[in-house]
Amino acid sequence: MTRAPQDRPDIQVFAEIAAIDQLSTTRIERALPAGLTKAQFMVLDRLARRGGGETPAELARAFQLTKGALTNSLARLAAAGLITVTGDKADARKKRATVTEAGAAAHRHALLALRPVTEEARQAFPEVEFAAALPFLQSLRGWLERPMAKPER
Repeated sequence: MTRAPQDRPDIQVFAEIAAIDQLSTTRIERALPAGLTKAQFMVLDRLARRGGGETPAELARAFQLTKGALTNSLARLAAAGLITVTGDKADARKKRATVTEAGAAAHRHALLALRPVTEEARQAFPEVEFAAALPFLQSLRGWLERPMAKPER
C-alpha cells in the first residue's frame, strides 16, 4: 500500500520548514524595531557582519533573489539612512552597499530586540536538540543551494 504524499517524511519535512519559516518570520518581525522587516534585517545583518560593501548582485546571489527583488530592500534601507549605495571605485558599472553608522547602531538594536525570541527558544529546547538538528539541516541547505536542474518541457 502506498502512502499519500502528505504522509511521506520528505514532504512532511518541507511542510514543517515552511511552517517554521512563516511562524519565525512573524515572531522576528514583531520583535524587530518598527519599520524594519525581516528581509531588510537580513540584508542589514549580512552587511554589518561582513564589514565591507557588497554589490546588489552579490547580495541577490547570497539570498537567491533577483537583483530587482533586492533593490526594494536596498532602497528602503538607504532611505532610512541605514546603508549607502555608492559607485564601485574599481568598476564604475557596479554599485556597492555599505552600512552607515546609523545602520550599525540599528543592527545592534535589532539584535538586542531579537534576543528575547532566541532566549525563549533556548528555554523551550535543550542545546542538544538544536545540535542534533544541525547536520541534517546543513546538508539539506547545501543540497538546496546547488543549481537546479532545468526541468524538461
